[in-house]
This record gives sequence, structure tokens and C-alpha cells, in this order.
Amino acid sequence: MTDHFEPQIFTRHQRQLRALQLENQAWFCLQDVARLMGKPLDERATWKLDPDQRKTAWLDAHGQSTKQLLISESGLFTMLVHHYVPENRALRYWLTHEVLPVLRDKVEPHEPNMNSMRWAGSSVGLLEWQSDYWVRLRDLPDVIARPLAKSGTGLLNKFLQLWRATWLRR
Repeated sequence: MTDHFEPQIFTRHQRQLRALQLENQAWFCLQDVARLMGKPLDERATWKLDPDQRKTAWLDAHGQSTKQLLISESGLFTMLVHHYVPENRALRYWLTHEVLPVLRDKVEPHEPNMNSMRWAGSSVGLLEWQSDYWVRLRDLPDVIARPLAKSGTGLLNKFLQLWRATWLRR
């Protein structure tokens, strides 16, 4: 199944920029970025980017879907550095102070949201989804190895002791 996305449209100097938030990361339509930069950027221009900085996706707009090449936020700033012209300072400022804050503030309630939590002096990845918090299975040994409550009493310690006894024996 192919996913179709509806991007947010931003306008600068009567030129559009289609952008969207996918998996907590900002993505931009390369065709629109090229138009804003005044450079002929195509797929070949993205070869200098890492594979995680580019992707193709179907974007819905005005009742039709088109396959577009997207670049990530880090890919966008890499393109601005590789194709530097002084006029792009204003473009970078617009992107960082207007476009990205709007994209980040748009939170879809049905989509998972990545966070991190401080746990016993370290940072652990945390997924917030459907009003619940989830810890990755690979991070669970770190959480279990360093319980937050140091006293031998408390519900948390009892739960951790039970969990260790049950799962670490396997």
C-alpha cells in the first residue's frame, strides 16, 4: 500500500513550499526548495545526501496526487550549504523561524510522539501514544537495571522485582 500525504503549504515571495511532518521529522518537497533557492535541483543533486535525508512520497494537493522527491530538515540545510548564495540567508531564517516552528507545533492526536525521560541519571527514549507512555524493549534493561526508587519499599520496586524474577530468568 502506498501512503499519500497532504502537506502544509507555505508561501514566500509568491512561491510555495510543501512541507510535512513524518515520524517527528520535517520533510520538504525538493522541487519547491529548488524554486525558492533559484537553483535547478533534481534527483541527481540529492546523491550527495545520505539515504536517510531523502525519500519519495505521494503528495496530495488540489484533488490530485503527485510523486515527489522529499528532503529532510538536515538534507535541506545541507543543500543550502552546498549551493550557497548570500541571498539564501533570508531563506534559512524564514525556514528556521517561521516554517519549522509551525510544522513542529502541529501535533496529530492519533500519531505517536517521541519524547525522552530522565531515569536515574540517564535519558531513555519514550513513545507517547494514545495517552500512554511506552519504553522501547531494547531500553527496558536500562530502566530495570537502575530503578528510580532506592528504598526497598514501594510499588515500583515490587513491580521491578517481580518483572526481573519473571522475565530475566528466560
